[in-house]
Amino acid sequence: MYHLPTSSMAGLEPSTGKLDFIVGSETFETAYKVFGDLKSATRPLLVLHGGPGIPHQYLLSFAQLSAQGIPVIFYDQVGCGLSTHLPKKPKEFWTVEFFMKELDNVLAHFKIHDDFDLVGHSWGGMLAASYVISRNPRGLKRLILADAPASMELWSVGTNTLLQGFPEQFREMLKKHELAGTTDSKEYQAGIQQFNEKHLCRVQPWPQDLLSAFEALEADATVYSTMIGPSEFNITGTMREWSVVDNIHKISVPTFLLNGRYDDAQDVGVVPFFERIPKVKWVQFAESSHMPFFEEPERFLQVVGDFLVGH
Repeated sequence: MYHLPTSSMAGLEPSTGKLDFIVGSETFETAYKVFGDLKSATRPLLVLHGGPGIPHQYLLSFAQLSAQGIPVIFYDQVGCGLSTHLPKKPKEFWTVEFFMKELDNVLAHFKIHDDFDLVGHSWGGMLAASYVISRNPRGLKRLILADAPASMELWSVGTNTLLQGFPEQFREMLKKHELAGTTDSKEYQAGIQQFNEKHLCRVQPWPQDLLSAFEALEADATVYSTMIGPSEFNITGTMREWSVVDNIHKISVPTFLLNGRYDDAQDVGVVPFFERIPKVKWVQFAESSHMPFFEEPERFLQVVGDFLVGH
């Protein structure tokens, strides 16, 4: 059984840097952070953050796994955090394929493509699923899809159901701004925060790592607004038709599904993974929404650690 570290991040010092990511005639930079020793005999875990466009720091609790010998790699996807920002790129630039190429580049840089585990949270889980289906990476041994849907349509079904739990006046206010194109108004943004405090992270006040990640998103929302839209429940971006439902059966590695009872990623969006992946386990967190690593941290790390070291 995986043993939890006795303290959270004490004594965990990462190595950091940036690596070149070359696409055609352009060179971008991907910022990374590594906890643990990649030269050890233990298979590393590569972490894909959500958003898209919300940098890695809100997922740093995964670094605690390195205290038990599991090397953990984080990186900021291009467009956010300490990686290259490209606010003037057209919407056609921001594709799932672009981010899969960046993932290819990270695996090659660290020379772990022959033996690694992969976890994706939210959009990171969508990217991970797309990557495994598209690339069938030979070195991937274990996959964790945390709080991620199998399609944007099913995600929207789930979030629309959650919105029914709010007063009619609240829902009408959101719809009014969406129809008027005034989703940048203070009223609409306050509504997003009210929704997020129930279905994104229920810990109050929000942890500093989460606050800093969202501050970074607000500073440059290019990728999120282009691919998703103005909010988690109003999907107008280029990802609105995204789905892997018809190809889920191509995920052959042992897979661990995670979501919360109050999650944006409601069960309706997770069920296709559970039904169609041949080797799969699903754990739901009864007191959590979209971020069980903040809301039920000890249980979260326990079940993730058990999955990784137990296989």
